[in-house]
Amino acid sequence: MTFMPQSQNSVDPVKLEKLAEVAVKVGLQLQKGQDLVITAPVVAMPLVRLITQHAYVVGGGLVTVFYSDEETTLARYKYGNDESFDRASGWLYEGMAKAYANNAARLAISGDNPMLLADQDPAKVARANRANSTAYKPALEKISNFDINWNIVSYPNPSWAKLVFPNDPEAIAVAKLAKAIFAASRVDVADPIAAWAEHNANLHKRSAWMNGQNFAALHFQGPGTDLRVGLADGHEWHGGASVAKNGITCNPNIPTEEVFTTPHALRVDGHVSSTKPLSHQGTLIDNIQVQFEGGRIIGAKATRGEEVLNKVLDTDEGARRLGEVALVPHSSPISASGILFYNTLFDENASCHIALGQCYSKCFVNGATLSQDQIKAQGGNSSLIHIDWMIGSDKVDIDGVKQDGSRVAVMRKGEWAY
Repeated sequence: MTFMPQSQNSVDPVKLEKLAEVAVKVGLQLQKGQDLVITAPVVAMPLVRLITQHAYVVGGGLVTVFYSDEETTLARYKYGNDESFDRASGWLYEGMAKAYANNAARLAISGDNPMLLADQDPAKVARANRANSTAYKPALEKISNFDINWNIVSYPNPSWAKLVFPNDPEAIAVAKLAKAIFAASRVDVADPIAAWAEHNANLHKRSAWMNGQNFAALHFQGPGTDLRVGLADGHEWHGGASVAKNGITCNPNIPTEEVFTTPHALRVDGHVSSTKPLSHQGTLIDNIQVQFEGGRIIGAKATRGEEVLNKVLDTDEGARRLGEVALVPHSSPISASGILFYNTLFDENASCHIALGQCYSKCFVNGATLSQDQIKAQGGNSSLIHIDWMIGSDKVDIDGVKQDGSRVAVMRKGEWAY
């Protein structure tokens, strides 16, 4: 028998059922006979069970679930052999990569405690992250290259809820976080699937406008920020539902409020400051400030988590360059909620953001047909990592710089200017 924390009773079962249905029918659009690989915290088992049921009801193939557990993770850092931190379960990721190569869909349920590893040795955390990133790359490439339909949703883990709502008892904190997740995921309405269709249409209109402008660069200006982000040659903006290389339309992130594309790895210059904390692999990194020159970060600091940040930047050459730039209005529902989630999936959809590391091949015109060498030649970045962090606020303006050097207002005080 599996025992769940009492606080899980405060999660609305009707809305949880809707989230599971949206994950399968909107997030993945799982096809008949298509296998599904799920990764999730063990406390998210109620959502995993519902997703599994919906996957089989729509005719999906074999559903395979891999669970993580906070106490098991901490045991490694407390008692693990030092040499083990330079290793990862490559056999597992090789199996995942093989599954994706055979057209399995991928679904991740996020909800881990953002501060789980805050008190652990930063050097061990960095070593484990690097080993894990290296081993995971074959599987990550199938995802970042959009070979398959994939999706991420979230579940209100009690330890995460207590971080977001520290002054509330656990059950109330979980109920509040669940309500916020359901609202951001658009499952607190009568017809979530119709709501997602309307939302996707709006994001597609934003993407189409950006593509029509064909900007050479974006210029961000605000407190602590004066950053010119050159855009990759032949870049293409995306937002909302997209068609994967396997021909299936999916919504990779639920929630999502962004339109995004690929920067040019060699054409980013200036300085930028984060506007929200970054939760990365159990460590909180706050007040990030970096300097770019020729596309590369030449200096970085943070008031919290700086050692981890710099170790992340040393992962490989591509870790100091950008793989994504995304635009999100300050008035987005997640931003308007006033909640700091300490979770990138949510916080990135409250703010414009950039991502260190690997680019998305789909963010190029005819990206599905381009080789890795062609993507690199057009300015696409390659790395073991892909880490989003937030740089937008109601004090940030963005200009689009046209190919002839003229400028167009894209955002003013964090809102769309057109």
